[in-house]
Amino acid sequence: MGPLQGIKVVEMAGLAPGPFAAMMLADMGAEVLRIERPAQAVPPGHPRVALLDRSRRAVALDLKSPAGAAMLHRLLGGADAFIEGFRPGVMERLGFGPDTCLAANPRLVYGRMTGWGQDGPLAQAAGHDINYIALTGALHAIGPKGGAPAVPLNLVGDFGGGGMYLAFGIVCALLEARRSGQGQVVDAAMVDGAASLMTYMHASRAAGQWSDTRGENVLDGETAPWYGVYETADGLYVSIASAEPQFYAELLRLTGLAGTALPDQLDRGSWPAFREKLAGVFRGKTRAEWCALLEGSDVCFAPVLALDEAVAHPHNRARGTFVEVGGVVQPAPAPRFSRTVPATPTLPVPAAEDPSQALAAWGIDAREVAALRAEGAFGPPNPLRASTR
Repeated sequence: MGPLQGIKVVEMAGLAPGPFAAMMLADMGAEVLRIERPAQAVPPGHPRVALLDRSRRAVALDLKSPAGAAMLHRLLGGADAFIEGFRPGVMERLGFGPDTCLAANPRLVYGRMTGWGQDGPLAQAAGHDINYIALTGALHAIGPKGGAPAVPLNLVGDFGGGGMYLAFGIVCALLEARRSGQGQVVDAAMVDGAASLMTYMHASRAAGQWSDTRGENVLDGETAPWYGVYETADGLYVSIASAEPQFYAELLRLTGLAGTALPDQLDRGSWPAFREKLAGVFRGKTRAEWCALLEGSDVCFAPVLALDEAVAHPHNRARGTFVEVGGVVQPAPAPRFSRTVPATPTLPVPAAEDPSQALAAWGIDAREVAALRAEGAFGPPNPLRASTR
């Protein structure tokens, strides 16, 4: 099930963006095998909460042992794609660099996930999401006027600019490989992805419609009074985005401001005063009262929900945006497909002491697993994965 059914992927275990890309591919039906480092057993409860590892099995391989290295080479020989998230040069030192792997399997798509990229002055430096989005201008653009930049969780670097771009790049390269018969390296860097996500803002800047001062742009959420977040009478929040004239007119009508003396919608000089006026209006009702009045209208409105509230919202429930698997609530696979519908995710499966089940889909039977164990190929999984970016 899923549009990627039949695609086989080997994933080197790592942090955040690499597992997220592998999760996306597994959600879409790819057979993904995660390679863990030999170490101590996974703590109780770990498989249930490591949702980025969902819908795939894992095996622990000792790549310093000849048998373990040979096993990985064999797996890669039968794989369509490979995901690794180490610093540049690490896989080469382990004997699994792109040149070696592509020589053995010319159709292999070799996906590399890093923060800074495979080259450049910072390629060997450590970093995390916040550093990558800082260097691209994305972090500078987010936050209040006169205040410090606001950190948008790790959505922009790790997941939006990282894992999603890696998954997209891998699928693009897989499509090309079907035409050419040749694999290639996908160099997915979070700095590149985060910069790409800022394309719209660069276009606005080129058109003279963007300020490099935080809090002075329409999409900042605190400049245009009709685009932002407002507190309600019960201390909760709602969001409005009444940018187009017809939506703005509906905002005025439903808030009771239509017919009052108001400046033109695009009169920037009047925005601070009108924002204060709207803030007073929204503080006059509870969030539930505003939902009853505005939700589903053309105001472009939504309540600001916490995670548990988002799961319970009628729209998300109707669409099945979240699913519960083994008692763990989690986002469903996205996007949707009309014909090749992805299966419901399965709970993460850690690297087991007996890897027979994990390797069966790769044509390796229990007798060969036993022989490989005797040769020192396998070890227990590592619950504490070192940062590889």
